[in-house]
Amino acid sequence: MKHLLLGDEAIAQGAIDAGLSGVYAYPGTPSTEITEFIQMHQARRPEGQDPIFCRWAANEKTAMEAALGMSYMGKRALVCMKHVGMNVCMDAFMAGSITGAHGGLVVVAADDPSMHSSQDEQDSRFYAKFALIPCFEPSNQQEAYDMIQEAFALSEAIHYPILMRITTRMAHSRAVVETRENQPKQNTMSLPENVKHFILLPAFAKKNYAELVAAQPEFVRLANESAHNSYVKGSNPKKAIVATGIGYNYLMENYKEEMGCSILKVSQYPMPQGLIDQMVKDGAEEILVIEEGQPVVEELMHGLVPSTIAIKGRLTGDLPRMGELSPDCVRLALGLEALPTREADNLVVSRPPALCVGCGHRDVYASLNEVLAEYKNPRVFGDIGCYTLGALPPYQALHATLEMGASITMAKGAADAGQHPSVGIIGDSTFTHSGMTGLLDCVNSKANVVIIISDNLTTGMTGGQDSAGTGRIEDICMGLGVEKDHVRVVVPLPKNMEEIKQVLREEIDYNGTSVVIARRECLQTLKRHLKAAKKN
Repeated sequence: MKHLLLGDEAIAQGAIDAGLSGVYAYPGTPSTEITEFIQMHQARRPEGQDPIFCRWAANEKTAMEAALGMSYMGKRALVCMKHVGMNVCMDAFMAGSITGAHGGLVVVAADDPSMHSSQDEQDSRFYAKFALIPCFEPSNQQEAYDMIQEAFALSEAIHYPILMRITTRMAHSRAVVETRENQPKQNTMSLPENVKHFILLPAFAKKNYAELVAAQPEFVRLANESAHNSYVKGSNPKKAIVATGIGYNYLMENYKEEMGCSILKVSQYPMPQGLIDQMVKDGAEEILVIEEGQPVVEELMHGLVPSTIAIKGRLTGDLPRMGELSPDCVRLALGLEALPTREADNLVVSRPPALCVGCGHRDVYASLNEVLAEYKNPRVFGDIGCYTLGALPPYQALHATLEMGASITMAKGAADAGQHPSVGIIGDSTFTHSGMTGLLDCVNSKANVVIIISDNLTTGMTGGQDSAGTGRIEDICMGLGVEKDHVRVVVPLPKNMEEIKQVLREEIDYNGTSVVIARRECLQTLKRHLKAAKKN
């Protein structure tokens, strides 16, 4: 059957068709739609079809660990996250490369070059190289559908996790995908033959690591023979091109037969040394590397070919050093004339994002700004979520924003240095993702901080997914040791402004750790809930 699917949806459908047993993820653009598609599939699955576990995890680390547990039981598990989520799950990810996998285990990392909704544009292919495991990078949606199924089969064949790396344009663009019928059912539960392989005491881990290192030539052989890697000798083989992932699409959009360049397409890593050697043997003197993201392959090529061959790409300025590739910049790198600028291109005016009109975060910032104006040199440490927009006009309320959970611990560090008032503001989902341990640090050292948890009862920034701590934020804070009298709840509405300001003043003047929970449902999820209620 043929379907029009996003890249994310193609991966999700491919995983379902591969006999997936569980998907573990924390929502993060551009990866969110993978899990949401599987959740929608579960809601309408035919009677008698095996259920797929598909609840959101508290964070990417817990997702990775749970997926390893499912793999341990012999079933196929998928882990999904955006690129910065790889930083959160890194401990478990690296350990998983040493334990290996039993049931098929695939980690999908969705990178965000140009930082459309992220604080950096790191490249997840580095993680695969770091962990010494194979990596797939589809160049189109059909390949994404096919690859995810092959990745599960390969994981079980080699007994290691597989990383699949996609980027924003792949994740969020649509194409026709042909799916297969009569797919296999989920694996039956089984236990690994060698239990010690999953116990990372040093004596066992050393042996496992030696096995992983010994497997590297086999991974290279698989890349050389992969149907997703291909080499075509050109009529002018002195000039060669290595194109990876979606970069291959941009190349094909511009490539002309008369150029005569040899072309190596790479969508499965480690780098296919045999195909590279053939390119060199055919006389390559100059190689242009076209890759989305950071110059991972460009740097590797210097160690894979003789030093007499010129390597060009992002590092040499032939392609932009930062941001996404585009057909236009690839065209210029190929030595072709730029396409004429369309008149409409100059008419598009960028519009900065803003908090929704009526959003509870607005009332939090309005009251906070009024109160802090009464103090000398206040500092407010923000976090990652839609409330980060409080850094922009008209509120300009934040002085620092780093990464998930850092608001609490940065506020603590500032207070440790003598700062007062020192305020941290964090969302409910981000709090349960990465903020709880920071709050425990505050309690243990009696840090003089005010932590505002702006609780909109959902994961608002990524579209309204479930939040892990909904209905339990007060209990969590008190369980971590915050005194009951200093866990305050307010409702952020204009009519409550005076009450909110008074609560903030009292907690700022309290010498210790306090939490102010500003709770009002996200307007977007409220609209959906009201609409659903009308239907029922």
